[in-house]
Amino acid sequence: MSKIRVAVLFGGRSTEHQISLLSAQNIIKSLDREKYEPVLIGIDKAGRWYYQQDSIQVLHGSDPKKIELTGIDTEILFSQNTNDHYITSVNAIDREPLSGIDVIFPVLHGTYGEDGAIQGLAKVANLPCVGPGILGSAVGMDKEIMKRLLRDGGIASAKWVTLRRRDIPNIDIDAIVDELGTELFVKPVNLGSSVGISFVRRKVDLQAAIMLAFQYDNKVLIEERVIGREIECAVLGNDDPIASIPGEVIPKDGFYSFEAKYVDEQGAKLAIPADLTEEQIEAVKKLSIETFVQLECSGMARVDMFLTEDDRLLINEINTLPGFTNISMYPTLWKISGISNLELIDRLIQLAIEEYERDNELKRQI
Repeated sequence: MSKIRVAVLFGGRSTEHQISLLSAQNIIKSLDREKYEPVLIGIDKAGRWYYQQDSIQVLHGSDPKKIELTGIDTEILFSQNTNDHYITSVNAIDREPLSGIDVIFPVLHGTYGEDGAIQGLAKVANLPCVGPGILGSAVGMDKEIMKRLLRDGGIASAKWVTLRRRDIPNIDIDAIVDELGTELFVKPVNLGSSVGISFVRRKVDLQAAIMLAFQYDNKVLIEERVIGREIECAVLGNDDPIASIPGEVIPKDGFYSFEAKYVDEQGAKLAIPADLTEEQIEAVKKLSIETFVQLECSGMARVDMFLTEDDRLLINEINTLPGFTNISMYPTLWKISGISNLELIDRLIQLAIEEYERDNELKRQI
């Protein structure tokens, strides 16, 4: 049998461009070359696509702040035509395909990749795509819509207030503090990796934190601070998802910032497995799967939550395309749970193909 050609997309236009490059290196390294042929596609910060024929090409490959996409000689076009399933050189006169594609594996954290954009392109091109589909990706990315759906499903999360750009002239700081308290997290609604997030302890700092978040998004979420342990759990599957053992993030400074996640090796301690009772472990796994299902996810996600002193679990967020760096929680949780990186990547690709084949059995015309 011929190998399955997996188009690994990395880089991209989001603020998480560098983390995407770090993740892609690990995913490419973990592809079973007996079954899969990688088709490497690097996307620069301007959104141009490039074919990297032999291997992923980056500078400063282990530095999350300096890592840079190179090997951008062969600019390509991806055919959106149903059943074309190929890429071609921008400069090719006859548009001869450079490579065919059987599956898309988007390693594009944040906007233009994790938010339903690439998933929509895959749908139009009639290709399997690893991870949740358009709806699950969009819902997981928009923290406010996520919270609304969780609330409707009876799943608890921290109290919040949403601001839109049109609200800027009339922001009522006093009203926000009266409702949520003075210790607050301020977040761009549609970003990840803690980009643009502030932890505010004083009312006087809230306005600046809000304006910082508005630099990254047109919608800002302000959440009450929840006093509790930060627990994370990985989910894998389609109709019958499974959950990993839980892990715990213990930030050095009380906030799991970008630097703590990717730059400062001492910025946070990751306790895997988390020190929980059997009852707590089962509760975390059950809630993770319920959240995954409630938010219309498939394939994979990492569910982050708080465990309070009175043993309540509150969902913080879901990540539908979680980090795959060598210290990222998602692959590490599965490794400790007994699923190696090679097996994990294989399962994710097969889940994408399974979902695609089932979807294509539906009637599209009458």
